[in-house]
Formats: sequence, C-alpha cells, structure tokens
Amino acid sequence: MASTIRVRAIASGDTTQVQSLINHPMDSGFVKDSKGQIIPPHHIEVVEFEHAGKVVFTCLWGPAVSKDPYVKFSFKGGKKGDDLKVSWVDNKGQSDSTVAKIQ
Repeated sequence: MASTIRVRAIASGDTTQVQSLINHPMDSGFVKDSKGQIIPPHHIEVVEFEHAGKVVFTCLWGPAVSKDPYVKFSFKGGKKGDDLKVSWVDNKGQSDSTVAKIQ
C-alpha cells in the first residue's frame, strides 16, 4: 500500500522547512451521507515529526481539521541527507509513517 503521507523537507542554513500533506477523510461525526445516516467520526489525533531520534513537531488534532490536512513548519538542526520521520495515528487506531530525506 502506498503511504498516505507526502513530505518535503529542505535545509537552508541552520533551518529546515517542512511541508507535509496527509491523505485522510477527517470525518467529524456531524455530517450525514446521501441516505441521511451520520458518518461516524474518523480523524487523525496525533502527527509527529522526528529528526535524529527527537520529536521536532507534534500536532494534536480533532474532528475540526479539514480533509487531507496540510502542515508547514520549520525547525533548526536538520542537514541535507538527514532522515525525517513522519507518523500519524487516528481515532480508530489506524496509523501510517514514512521517512523522507532532507534536501
């Protein structure tokens, strides 16, 4: 199965800019389908970005985050060629992770 996470990390000086897009429905539990039935909640709760064994950014999300969420941030200490691990866990226990090289 292909990863649900797309990530780009670019080092510039001592700062690394990170952009990530996660493919996820992010259902709130308040929307009805075409038959009028409530679509159960299904949303990401935790997203973590790790560099050199340390968590550099954490997102704590709930049902208010939109479908296919996008994250952009920067951190200090990344170098070209280093690994950046991205992982998420949702409210149904599903998860995904990927590792990207910093460019």
